[in-house]
Amino acid sequence: MDTRPTDTLPGPARLDLPPLQLGGLTIDVPVVLAPMAGVTNKAFRRLCREYGGGLYVTEMVTARALVERRPESMRIIDHDPDETPRSIQIYGVDAVHVGRAVRMVVEEDRADHIDLNFGCPVPKVTKRGGGSALPWKTDLFTAIVRTAVEEASRGGVPVTVKMRKGIDEAHLTHLEAGRIARDLGVAAVSLHGRTLEQHYSGTADWDAIAELREALPDVPVLGNGDIWSAEDAVRMVEQTGVDGVVIGRGCQGRPWLFGDLQAAFEGRPDRFRPGVAEVARTIYRHAELLVEMFGDEAKGLRDIRKHVAWYFKGYPVGGELRARMAQVPDLATLRELLAELDLTLGYPGPAVEGPRGRAGSPKRPHLPQGWLDSRELGDAERLGLVAAELDVSGG
Repeated sequence: MDTRPTDTLPGPARLDLPPLQLGGLTIDVPVVLAPMAGVTNKAFRRLCREYGGGLYVTEMVTARALVERRPESMRIIDHDPDETPRSIQIYGVDAVHVGRAVRMVVEEDRADHIDLNFGCPVPKVTKRGGGSALPWKTDLFTAIVRTAVEEASRGGVPVTVKMRKGIDEAHLTHLEAGRIARDLGVAAVSLHGRTLEQHYSGTADWDAIAELREALPDVPVLGNGDIWSAEDAVRMVEQTGVDGVVIGRGCQGRPWLFGDLQAAFEGRPDRFRPGVAEVARTIYRHAELLVEMFGDEAKGLRDIRKHVAWYFKGYPVGGELRARMAQVPDLATLRELLAELDLTLGYPGPAVEGPRGRAGSPKRPHLPQGWLDSRELGDAERLGLVAAELDVSGG
């Protein structure tokens, strides 16, 4: 696959940003692919890695499902033989389950880096006290992070945490949680500059990211939120002082963004500006990789369907053809449909760039009853957490 830049534009001055150091790991390009359920699987990570360097994290997997070795959880943490460093994200609401999951990963040499999820805003997660609701309970947060760090340290595997600002503007937790995590020995802290209540709406609060960076001068801090282009990443670094950036929705349908990011961080002006033909080739390759990963053509094609709208955002592709591609049953049909595109069309420009994915609107936080009454976990709440890790992936 040809991943050479397709255009050259005026670029920013070279950033004086050193490689990201996570324990014994050195990430030459300080860029992290954020875990996204149903997106950041092995196939998509390979596409992204072919464009640029960074740390590419798996989909989120629940600690309990991992310990029970459920087939889907084992698929989630699988890596290509040439994928290095191997990074996984674990979600858990119980220190015992998290500890066992981390121990298993370390003892069986299944990862070189482990991230802990405290940022997921999905109601099915937060209504049970998980994700971005969890740091409010400082004792539970402390127990989980301490256990994970202790277990991972046995194999020299660095642990990081990813979190949000808090539940809402009246219940912010990022500074306290960041300090707790730092004191417990995490290798880095990532902050998405939104609250649970915001979900993905509104604007990410980069000032909060800068505030955390200032509060934690002795541990790497990474910024996440509203990075849609390489130039956005440069602005975040310049405005907040972070040690690296975390890319989520901005790369959906745009794996070449990681090539743009590496170029920007190296001070090069070249950027990827793919025309319709290159986008079509990438979609087909993505579908092939999904089929290979799942070992099932029908399942791989069902998975590629959601990516179609992301890949063609801003491109002059008719709605009827998009709709047919969103129901494609096999690779042969996908080839036929892609051949119907006008492959001579070039890069449309700004229409392709900017926000992508469903931003939605602010949502009332879904929390366990009485969750905000105390910063410590009560007995009833502890019992309520039992069902929180039943799913393979909580994202």
